[in-house]
Amino acid sequence: MNRRKFIRSAGAAVAGSAVAQNIVFGRELLPAVFASDKKPNIIFILADDLGIGEVSCYGAENYKTPHIDELARGGIRFTHAYTPSLCGPSRACILTGRYAFRTGGTNQDKVGQLKPENETILPKILKSAGYVTTMAGKWSQFPLEPADWGFDEYLRFQGSGQYWNTQKKAKTYTVNGKKTPLLDGEYLPDKMHNFVVDFITRHKEDPFFVYYSLSHIHGDILPTPDSRQDSKVIYADNVTYMDKLVGKLVAELDRLKLREKTMLVFFGDNGTANKYSDQAIIGGRRLVGAKGSMLEGGSLEPMIINWPGTTPAGKVSDAMIDSTDFMATFAEMAGAKLPHDTIIDGRSFNGQICGEKGESRDWVYIQLAGQWYVREKKWKLNQDGKLYDMNKAPFEEILVAADSKDPEAIAARKRLQSALDQLNPAGGILDDGDGSGRHANKTKKKKKQFDRDDENLDEADSAEKNINKKMKHKKKSK
Repeated sequence: MNRRKFIRSAGAAVAGSAVAQNIVFGRELLPAVFASDKKPNIIFILADDLGIGEVSCYGAENYKTPHIDELARGGIRFTHAYTPSLCGPSRACILTGRYAFRTGGTNQDKVGQLKPENETILPKILKSAGYVTTMAGKWSQFPLEPADWGFDEYLRFQGSGQYWNTQKKAKTYTVNGKKTPLLDGEYLPDKMHNFVVDFITRHKEDPFFVYYSLSHIHGDILPTPDSRQDSKVIYADNVTYMDKLVGKLVAELDRLKLREKTMLVFFGDNGTANKYSDQAIIGGRRLVGAKGSMLEGGSLEPMIINWPGTTPAGKVSDAMIDSTDFMATFAEMAGAKLPHDTIIDGRSFNGQICGEKGESRDWVYIQLAGQWYVREKKWKLNQDGKLYDMNKAPFEEILVAADSKDPEAIAARKRLQSALDQLNPAGGILDDGDGSGRHANKTKKKKKQFDRDDENLDEADSAEKNINKKMKHKKKSK
């Protein structure tokens, strides 16, 4: 029996068993029953501030990502995958499988107030099914340490976009509770890669889950180890280096003979930062919106799943994927139980991973601060009752007149309003921020020549100068 048939039969077996069921809006999320040797390793790669306009297999014109493209050629590329348009709220949805009005993670600061006694996140779910878990990279939106949330091992850094020790927050990073200095000439993304490789090498006989939360390509945008000293395309250099790290990880899985045992998921946490959004061109056109917006360019993400022998190669799927879906999907894949006393909003899309027809959901829900919308493939309805025709997305969103007599628009408004009524975000935990979804102290700062997406506004310029000096000195010493 091949893996796809096994997954289908396992799900059918569970349907008649006494395994706990999670009912979400009338749909059942049933964990699959896997034999221990059938559980896949799961590596979830989360790129920072990466939209579809920076990934060449999505048609990006100004950037090349050959290693990520290779994953798409050997797996499934999704064209309708969505997540909230800022780091914290996005990651809260990914890790909890729940919407912001349930968790309270409506803005960057509120995500920092989540508590492990109130929310169960992915590593704890997977550990119950026998997985060993780790995270590497960005963690700053969540409070406490990754271990407090269920990760067995971790390497985390402070803030976002940390690369070299010339940056204030990158002088140290934390490994399993111990602060470690980042030495001169050490590149933090390389340290993260080495940490992940060491973890999967030590646990190659165990089912493992890796939450690999990249530095790239969040600002500060600084030269990479591969950048030429006179490079004028530092941002593109960072996209290239991110892609290189993906390729190196795949090569390590090949070396360890783990490729067919490992499901690789590549996803972005929100759209392109405003400062670079004009260069995120597809087909000669800029996407509408960017990071932090409620437009398509803020929440539409590149998403690729590659699992040799299971995912059909070279498939492009237009299935609607919501970032809360990862929880239910990974739990089902692992044979893990979801919390029985908590509403899980995500729905498993394992059928799509295995190349089956049909979809797990009709719409996605996106919220940032006190704004939200539900989106189908062709229509979008927001909290103010405004309906948008999305047929020209991601380049245009066309507002439909409130008194439109178009029968398709009328039917869409009715469907989507029914979904919002069922969700009832206004009846959940309300946002108490300034409405932007950003950190309160960030919206108060004066942003002179810097883009408002960069969290390290005061040090970016000096950090780059220091790196250039060191690179120049290193070159002379050779």
